[in-house]
Amino acid sequence: MKTSIFALAASSLLIGCATTADTTALERNKETARQFYQDLWFTDNTDMYSDYVADSYIVHDIGPAKGVTEPAITQKEIADVFHSFGNLTGEIDYQIAEGDKVATRWFVKLDPTAEAKALGMTAVDGVAIINVFRFNADGKIVEIWNHRHDVELPRPPESYRGIAQ
Repeated sequence: MKTSIFALAASSLLIGCATTADTTALERNKETARQFYQDLWFTDNTDMYSDYVADSYIVHDIGPAKGVTEPAITQKEIADVFHSFGNLTGEIDYQIAEGDKVATRWFVKLDPTAEAKALGMTAVDGVAIINVFRFNADGKIVEIWNHRHDVELPRPPESYRGIAQ
């Protein structure tokens, strides 16, 4: 009887530890995603990309970039292109985390420069974007699914890795 009670107590303790570890990883991944948006999209801190993205990642995007492996610096390059169009900001609406994935719904805003307007860019005011990131055990992004309501988004003047079609 004592052995059974001890075994039950020990297994309960292990389950509690696993749950705490899972919760810690979920919160860490959500925070990493928040900081990724803050640095790369809401401010022009794109040199921070390697803090968030693994050396390479898989992207599932609109256009031809479906299941493509890219180097981490591609995330910096994409954000730099959009920042070059004007004042790019955004805000997170909400996040959902489960397992090794974090889904974030956020709104993008762009106040284009005169040069960007001359190339056909228009202002963007709060268009919803949903990204799903998969994280590795080290807390780095290793896979990205992009979902945008493209009907409301202006197109960049030139195609950049499938962003503009």
